[in-house]
Amino acid sequence: MTGTDGSDESAAADPPDGWKLWNDEPHGRRILVYRPDVFNEGNDLPAECIPTILISNRSRARRPGASRRPTDTWHVALTLEPEVEAAVESYESREAAVAGANDLAARFADGDVDYRAAYQLPREAYLDRLDAVVREQTDR
Repeated sequence: MTGTDGSDESAAADPPDGWKLWNDEPHGRRILVYRPDVFNEGNDLPAECIPTILISNRSRARRPGASRRPTDTWHVALTLEPEVEAAVESYESREAAVAGANDLAARFADGDVDYRAAYQLPREAYLDRLDAVVREQTDR
């Protein structure tokens, strides 16, 4: 990929260890997922709970159809489940959002994101298992 300044941004676009690029639309949204090898029906971590980072310039308003409208702001949202957001950050460009998403992904993998605070109703067994997966990744 070539950045707006003509530089090669492909190395910066690679997600950190433990994260996989799930979808990357040219000039559009980008999705990273954490450890898809353990978040699946064969393990005790359900696929719908896979930590996901969405990069998008779509409206975050909760009105019908709002998510289809592009904005000038790029958002990076870390979700732990469909309705559980652990972090949301904003950027002025897609390139900055990709770099910010990679930084957020690295912080998550290093255990520096307090994802437990995102839950109104604690799910201790699940969160303890998620802690173990994150620790396992950082020990590699």
